[in-house]
Amino acid sequence: MSVDDSSSIAPVAERSHLLLANQLCFSLHSSSLMMTKVYKPLLQALHLTYPQYLAMLVLWEEDGLTVSDLSARLLTDPGSMTPLLKRLEAEGLIMRTRSKDDERVVRLLLTDAGKALREKAENIPACILAACGIAQQKLEALQGELLTLRSQLQASLTQPDR
Repeated sequence: MSVDDSSSIAPVAERSHLLLANQLCFSLHSSSLMMTKVYKPLLQALHLTYPQYLAMLVLWEEDGLTVSDLSARLLTDPGSMTPLLKRLEAEGLIMRTRSKDDERVVRLLLTDAGKALREKAENIPACILAACGIAQQKLEALQGELLTLRSQLQASLTQPDR
């Protein structure tokens, strides 16, 4: 019997680290899926998808960002932003303008409709808080822990192989 064959007969208790329910990644992934499902009907009323909502949140916070700035804030590839931004522009929520200094730089500006949509989105955080069923203080602590985890994971990507 080879070493690989012996691992297939190990008791489940010895392999509990490989159970789906014990995977941090699955807990994060499945929670993210559920969060997106809770957001969906709220965002449908605004005619936004969840990724579009995230982009609008950033632009409501700081209008006039470049595509690169927006993608950095959302931790995404700038190329993947193009279809999303085209849809937001087609909906009349943003305008994409090329920089006069460097035509490769595209700046994103909210339209009046995009600015007005912010008011319609005001109740979404309260709805999400209610759906979570957890006190706001506990959710803020959880968010802090998740941000720490994200930072640690980002740092591990830049460290040489261990």
